[in-house]
Amino acid sequence: MEAQHIVSTLQLVETPDEQYLLEDILEETKPSVPAECIGLHYLYMTPFRYGAYPNGSRFRKAGSTPGVYYVSEEPSTAIIETAFHLLLFYVDSPGTPFPSQPSEHTVFDVPVKTSCAIDLTAKPFSDASDLWINPTNYGPCQILEEMARTEGIQIILYNSTRTPKQKTNAAILNCDAFAKTRPNIDQTWQILFNRTGVYAIYGFQNEEVHISPEIWQTDPRLENFDWERTY
Repeated sequence: MEAQHIVSTLQLVETPDEQYLLEDILEETKPSVPAECIGLHYLYMTPFRYGAYPNGSRFRKAGSTPGVYYVSEEPSTAIIETAFHLLLFYVDSPGTPFPSQPSEHTVFDVPVKTSCAIDLTAKPFSDASDLWINPTNYGPCQILEEMARTEGIQIILYNSTRTPKQKTNAAILNCDAFAKTRPNIDQTWQILFNRTGVYAIYGFQNEEVHISPEIWQTDPRLENFDWERTY
């Protein structure tokens, strides 16, 4: 999550009371919250409230389809996934330089609990792993998601396509799988793009992740990407 959620509406008002009023007005214009998601923190229920992007996502078809909440088993995996999707903006805007300063992103925990899950990293699903980790063709994953819902599956575990060593992600299909109603926000990472790749830094523990350009070149969208961008 990009760390701008607190100040986004404060810029438009002068007092806390005015901010609360503005938030209430904005809330009335939003789609209704699914019944099973009522009472959850907005960071949990938001993906179930809105339609998908025009091209959909790995386990969700485009349009007004049932929501999917994507999480990673490790914070660094979530940051790498975030950095990849940020980079796609520069793919579509080749003349835009990388920012000179890193962007800040908040990592929060998502406790889950379910007895209805499938693990695509284990057999028999792992025998078809190429279908689940294709960088651009989400068709098989979306078909699987529809079948999983009909069987009452709440969580799909799968390997991340974006990490150098395949780490585990999860697609949460139903709000009932959340074990708590709100997250604990406990890490702030910085993401910086430059000619040598992507750097993700968690300063509190001096943790750093570097993604070199060749790691993502298997994705056809980045095959000829120009990393030489001046500020």
